[in-house]
Amino acid sequence: MMYAIFFIIVGFVAMELSGWFIHKYIMHGPLWNIHKTHHQPNKGFFELNDLFSLLFGSIAVLLIFLGVGELDYRFWMGVGISLYGMLYFVIHDVLVHRRVKMFERPRNRFLLSIFRAHQAHHATNKKDDAVSFGLFVVPRKYFKIKSK
Repeated sequence: MMYAIFFIIVGFVAMELSGWFIHKYIMHGPLWNIHKTHHQPNKGFFELNDLFSLLFGSIAVLLIFLGVGELDYRFWMGVGISLYGMLYFVIHDVLVHRRVKMFERPRNRFLLSIFRAHQAHHATNKKDDAVSFGLFVVPRKYFKIKSK
């Protein structure tokens, strides 16, 4: 049981860390033409940037598939990546961007700091000069801003 929990956490944390790196240096770098669709107004439900979610989801499915026979570390890391993806969808797409209109603006201090950090990230629609590339690791300054 501890083995499973450990590798679920490893998968989850690996997604946050690699997601930050990929977002900053790849999405806001050579793959900007795909990612910029997330920084522009969109009339449809989907955007080209959603391809990144399919990529990360495919990695999770592959790990689960490769590890399911023995329930080894690959299976549990895939579960951790999947949990990250589900939370990412709820927080990023539902709460922050309101692609699915289920909840109001967050009032919880941590969720509100995520919301503020993401607003700061979208303060520019350009490839350069963006800030706050992670989702769950939020700079302290976004916790300190007083609510209006």
